[in-house]
Amino acid sequence: MILRFSLPYRTVFGQRLAVCGSHPDLGNWQLATAAPMHYNEATTCWQYELTVADAAGEQSLTYKYILLDANTGGEHWEFGPNREVAFNASQAQRLHLADYWRAPAQPENELFTAAFTKALFRRPAQSAPSAPATPAGKGKKAKAASTGPATSAGAPAAGETVFRILAPRVEPQHQLCILGSDPALGAWDNTKALVLSDREYPTWAAAVKLANPGDDCLYKYAIWDAQAGHALDMEGGENRMVPATADQTAARVFNDEAYQYPDTWRGAGVALPVFAMRSEQGLGVGEFSDLKLLTDWAVQTGLKLVQILPINDTTATHTWVDSYPYAAISVFALHPQFIHLEGIAALKDKKAAQELARLKLELNAKDFVDYEPVMTAKWKFLKLLYQQQKKAFLADPEYRAFYASQSEWLVPYAAFSALRDRFGTADFQLWPAEFQTPPNLAELTAETAADYDEFGLFFFVQFHLDKQLLAAVDYARSRGVVLKGDLPIGIYRHSVDAWTQPELYHMDRQAGAPPDDFSTTGQNWRFPTYNWERMAEDDYKWWKQRMGHLARYFDTLRIDHILGFFRIWEMPIESVEGLLGHFSPALPLHRHEIERRLGWFDYSRLCEPYIRWHMLQDIFQGEAQAVFDEYMYDASYGRIHLKEPVDNQRKIEEYVAAKIAEIPEHADYFAWLQKGLFQLVNEVLFVPAGDDFYHPRITLNKSYSFRELDSDEDRRRLYDDIYVDFFFRRHEEFWRQQGLVKLPPVRYATDMLICGEDLGMVPASVPGVMKELGILGLNIQRMPANPETEFGHPDTAPYLSVVTTSSHDMSTVRGWWEEDRVRTQRFFETILGHWREVAPFYCEPWVAREILVQHLHSPAMWAIFPLQDLLAMDTGLRRANPHDEQINVPSNPTHFWKYRLHLPLEELVEAVGFNEPLRALVEASGRA
Repeated sequence: MILRFSLPYRTVFGQRLAVCGSHPDLGNWQLATAAPMHYNEATTCWQYELTVADAAGEQSLTYKYILLDANTGGEHWEFGPNREVAFNASQAQRLHLADYWRAPAQPENELFTAAFTKALFRRPAQSAPSAPATPAGKGKKAKAASTGPATSAGAPAAGETVFRILAPRVEPQHQLCILGSDPALGAWDNTKALVLSDREYPTWAAAVKLANPGDDCLYKYAIWDAQAGHALDMEGGENRMVPATADQTAARVFNDEAYQYPDTWRGAGVALPVFAMRSEQGLGVGEFSDLKLLTDWAVQTGLKLVQILPINDTTATHTWVDSYPYAAISVFALHPQFIHLEGIAALKDKKAAQELARLKLELNAKDFVDYEPVMTAKWKFLKLLYQQQKKAFLADPEYRAFYASQSEWLVPYAAFSALRDRFGTADFQLWPAEFQTPPNLAELTAETAADYDEFGLFFFVQFHLDKQLLAAVDYARSRGVVLKGDLPIGIYRHSVDAWTQPELYHMDRQAGAPPDDFSTTGQNWRFPTYNWERMAEDDYKWWKQRMGHLARYFDTLRIDHILGFFRIWEMPIESVEGLLGHFSPALPLHRHEIERRLGWFDYSRLCEPYIRWHMLQDIFQGEAQAVFDEYMYDASYGRIHLKEPVDNQRKIEEYVAAKIAEIPEHADYFAWLQKGLFQLVNEVLFVPAGDDFYHPRITLNKSYSFRELDSDEDRRRLYDDIYVDFFFRRHEEFWRQQGLVKLPPVRYATDMLICGEDLGMVPASVPGVMKELGILGLNIQRMPANPETEFGHPDTAPYLSVVTTSSHDMSTVRGWWEEDRVRTQRFFETILGHWREVAPFYCEPWVAREILVQHLHSPAMWAIFPLQDLLAMDTGLRRANPHDEQINVPSNPTHFWKYRLHLPLEELVEAVGFNEPLRALVEASGRA
């Protein structure tokens, strides 16, 4: 049997095409032995013929095309899953495959992600396969079953034509059909279309014998409305064509180019952390069951996506510090605060049930998440429910299946959590020696162990959390709403991940962010940085497991600080602030290079804290002498050094903490003192990188040390040249390659739609890499990507992006509006177009509406808004004080994450006077 591969593709000199696949003649998926194609001038196609030995019954093979470019050495696979073809020599001795190149890095390719195929355009439940259909007779309507009346299942027969097209963007109540000039395709009658099967969605297919195969057949795809019994709008562009053939002994398969839509798909969504959700059934904090209410509201308002913050377990100290959602003790386990107790079982203990009812009223009445009392209550009743349900739980087949599929992370997590509580700390380095590295965890947590309940409690809680979240996810998908998760860039230092696999991380280093508008001294997240070299050894297995687990719950994902895949801001373990950090990986400067460019190099002047008496007077004012006496000494020639007990920021932090514990009434003084001492430690111009290599200190031109260099402007310009070259030119290609190595294994580990938080000091290469990998960027009006622009405009956002009014790390639109009157006036005039008008003092509802509408009409794929910014349009619904709406304050390392929606979601669902106008705005923007 002969299979003929045919592909129209315009190449340039030095390029050629090959087909690689599962057959030996196609290379057995080894690119080096792929089948080379030849160009046919007559058909303007690249072709290859494969002879396959005849065999009884149906055969199949998989294949894919690849562009080989001798000019660049590039090997470019086409986009999409492997192609598959079925054939049967007894039905047709020749099979002609008319394919089209599926171009990678195209914006429309993201419509094949789970956000669209599993939620937005999720197909109805499929019925049993139906027989191939032909167009209905005169005056009749074409049949349309849920799977479509036409099918291409199995190998095509001689004389048969198979149509196949990849098209995810079809509403669940509709199907695809073909209208064409041949009677078998309805002769252009839109009531007699050939309806395609969605059996292999997002591939649509149909097999048919054309009535007039000797004539060219023109055709187009269209949307089929089964209820109306006719085709709706046809695709745009020129007619497609099946060339005439006199050979009725061959079968033909047309794997067509994409459906030609008249516009690009755009949607809108809402962002709200789960912990901030409020419902009448809650216990002082949002729960996974509340996602169903928010889904209902999203459907009412035409919003297609619900975005949340990380939901992993952060229980390290059993204090309010654990409210920080980006410090998970497990990148797999879910946080117990999100469990709905009644969703497990009703408490049989009447006294306990009465106490729970009382606490629900008490905690739910608070206008913030009171984390410690909430968690105390949750754990109390979880322990009671565990004992009450233990026997049934352990015998539950659902739990057994959950345990079997999730044990790789579940067992270490349960062991870690129980040992944390047993020893009173999550810092496993403080545990008894035999537990500092994981023992035999299966034996430790065995059901037959005397202390099993210590571990069984966590198995029980995680099983029910998973069950409740999956129910919310399935509910959202069934209503056409996408759930968007959040992947923190780092892992917590005292976590089960660090305990079980410390080799994957640099435990002696810290991750953070360089200075920005949020924090002038940078951010220190205190997470260890990744050992990427070690991760690469097993092809990033940990990352693939992590992404696969997130795909269990989410169809789209926000990657926090995606710049970390290109380079991370890394600090030595002794730093508290971020100024003494450096990008990693990087290309540090050797001493000889610095010396050559500056004309000199003095380690003590450039790399040690530059401290002089007048600086102490500036920083500490009247306390300068007292501070000097206690914390410093004279190093001669006007130089001042910090004493050994306080010669780095970590030591200072510990020293000051001890002072505050000793004299708590002077806490404010010591906090002020610590800030000044930290500033002195930062007074360096270069940060040592080992082996006589150095990084320029970030924002060094803002330091005393820089300002007090030789007053010669030319000399200072030399430092500026080194600085600009190092941070903005030297690493561009280097970091681009880092991103192209690390991101693809993460990006392609699942079919989730991936969005990257790419704010801050963004290397020039980042947008190009993200576009190449189909990762959506983030656009916030107040943080434009162009540093020369004060405000961004949603109209300039690229299609593969998300536009939003604010984030959880920023003030809301209303809060921002009141921060700087002069800036607000400029925004009011230049961005909102109110020239020579005085901006209102407060962000009035009509102002919030104008900002929202501007974002809705952006060309970006998604416009996602914090719920607070949506409610800003309604005086009756929005919170009285906008400054109570900000979720996080990045500049405050001890911030309590306690924001809570001020009205129940049940009330929001019923707010018709707000919901209907919002839906109208969404529909008017084309995002419904």
